[in-house]
Amino acid sequence: MRIKITLFAGLLFCNIFFAQQKDTIASREKLSEVVVTGQLEPQSIKKSVFNVRVVTKENIKQLAANNLADVLNQYLNISVTSNGDDGRSKVSMFGLDAQYFKILVDNIPLVSDTGMGTNVDLTQVNLDDVERIEIIEGSMGVTHGANAVTGILNIITKKGGGYKWQIGATVQEETVGKEFGFFDKGRHIQSAKIAHNFNENWFVNIGGNRNEMAGYYDNRQGRDYDVNDGLRGYTQLPKEQLVGNAILGYQKDAFRIFYKFDYYGEDVHYYNPVINIQDNYPFADTYFSRDKRYITNRYYHHLNASGNIFSKLKYNVSVSQQKQERDLENFVYKLDTREEVDNKRKTYQSKEVFYSTGALSNFFDNKKVDFQLGYEITNENGFYDSSVGAFRDDNQVGQNIRKRLENYDIYSVAEIGVSDKFSIRPGLRFSFQTAFENQYASSLGLRYLFDKGLEARASLGKSYRTPNFDELYTYFVDSNHNMQGNPDLIPENSTSYEMSFKRACTFDSGAQISNNLAVTFLDVDDRIDLVVTQTIPSWNYKYLNINKYKMWNISTVEQYTYKNWNVMLGAAVVGISRRLDLAAENLVSDDKFFYSFRLNSSISYNIPKWNTLLAVFYKYNGRQQQYVAATGTDGKTGFFLNELQPFSWMDASIRKAFFKNKFEVTVGARNLFDVTNLQSAINGGSGDASGGAHGGGTSSDMMLGYGRSYFLKLSYNLNFN
Repeated sequence: MRIKITLFAGLLFCNIFFAQQKDTIASREKLSEVVVTGQLEPQSIKKSVFNVRVVTKENIKQLAANNLADVLNQYLNISVTSNGDDGRSKVSMFGLDAQYFKILVDNIPLVSDTGMGTNVDLTQVNLDDVERIEIIEGSMGVTHGANAVTGILNIITKKGGGYKWQIGATVQEETVGKEFGFFDKGRHIQSAKIAHNFNENWFVNIGGNRNEMAGYYDNRQGRDYDVNDGLRGYTQLPKEQLVGNAILGYQKDAFRIFYKFDYYGEDVHYYNPVINIQDNYPFADTYFSRDKRYITNRYYHHLNASGNIFSKLKYNVSVSQQKQERDLENFVYKLDTREEVDNKRKTYQSKEVFYSTGALSNFFDNKKVDFQLGYEITNENGFYDSSVGAFRDDNQVGQNIRKRLENYDIYSVAEIGVSDKFSIRPGLRFSFQTAFENQYASSLGLRYLFDKGLEARASLGKSYRTPNFDELYTYFVDSNHNMQGNPDLIPENSTSYEMSFKRACTFDSGAQISNNLAVTFLDVDDRIDLVVTQTIPSWNYKYLNINKYKMWNISTVEQYTYKNWNVMLGAAVVGISRRLDLAAENLVSDDKFFYSFRLNSSISYNIPKWNTLLAVFYKYNGRQQQYVAATGTDGKTGFFLNELQPFSWMDASIRKAFFKNKFEVTVGARNLFDVTNLQSAINGGSGDASGGAHGGGTSSDMMLGYGRSYFLKLSYNLNFN
């Protein structure tokens, strides 16, 4: 009953006020936010057939967010997990990992280790030059191609400004849990930017950012610890990130063109807990360790042009070239003298991508009918060195592997305004693949505007996910392991259904209430999983198209605004059915649905007299359950229930502006409930056959964060003409 009340409270509240106070409701309509993701052209959220959610620049400032992980930690249907081994953060939506969710920058997918836009490390996405973030849940395969199964996230960057000169600088100091020091502990961030409008047509923006995370010690003792008890090193690895970006643009009338360059560099340091002793008889023994660092360099070029052809036909074309290289540097660290020797560095992974997308629209001289014809070209040239694992290339084990993956897509979308209230949006994409059979995606979107501000949307989408590098080419075999990729894998296919209702009410008092209720169903066929093909004498694994995945989601987001108060409350019930097929034992798991409750909320209060804003963000993730394949206490292989315990996450901040908003101070805390590890337990199993944690009816931990942390951010902005 409580859940039902939560889901429909906003809509009913609006209905009550409409029924009792029709004369007091302002008839004026507030200007809607303009969105671009998945649209034929930039348009208001109200006109969009998709249910678009926007994270504004103000939201990002309230969180004092420096990277995408800081923001998405508070998003309702998104889970962020951190890997202590390399400090990377990944995202999952609706229980499906980052391979099904696409991250874009200005509509261009960002290159990652395994694909374009998928499996992106959220800590590597800097937010200094971001204007807003647009999120669409559900299948977006028609407009954004492969792997946009559960949704897309599009980061819209700043382009130009309202002043001739804009200069800004930021310094942020943050603890890592309870740990802080200006040089060897904590998180230290500095950034600077400058923007200049040469005239009404030309503009340039330049910026840079340094983000140093000195590592999370926890119970470890750091780099210079010289006792061989397994405590040397860090629970979460230290790393330094450097970001540089520049954009040059020109606009006149309907014509716009810009060139954007981004550089990202990262050093991640691994300090081996094993300490070696070198006998120097008759002199004292010396101590050393074999350490390494991972070095990443990413270069991003993007050229975009948009305008009109033949007066009315509109075009928008982007060309992007991206290159990412990962180097591994091995060295010996002498603990006595604290120096590195025998440094050896080589590139173990690189990917170079040419990408282009474009569209023509506004074919008809008719406001009720619009049509878009688009294309997408992706050319990935990837290289992996055998030092990161064993890979198979043309049946040669342990050899370096080079692969080129290409796809050439065409798609079309129409928007038909049957009436002022009813719109239909059909779409179709065909993809010519070089590594797999040709694929297609289709969609149908509907939007109806009822009286008194109620908006209804429904969509049906068919999409696909292509296998990643590890699933295709992994080959790791020794006396204890046999794990193989499968070059014969086929893309997964998915079907998504979504219905949403949205309503906004504005009253003479100035109060505003809005509610967004959404229901989603997702069905994934031919799902790729690591399957046990043999259990005796050892466990053999192979990637196969063998499983199924289904998901129900019912969610609501309510927004209340009155005077200086802004309150948001979101709730979701997510049900997941995951069928596993254990080929070696001829067993198929139960496909029952397991349900989880999620909640998020925020509240902010503005004190104009003090020029101060107070904000609190809260998120709750309920218990999650799923079946995993494991060996039972009786020695037989079967399926056992794995449980992930619930947790809560809260952030808070106070921001105050000085000197006519030129100087801002933000203080706050992240992870107020001090969450570090999340307990995961397999009930009754003793060996996992699905790639998860081992257990014998016992629990294991999954790292979520490094505990409660505090930050201080100082920002200076100077704007003048």
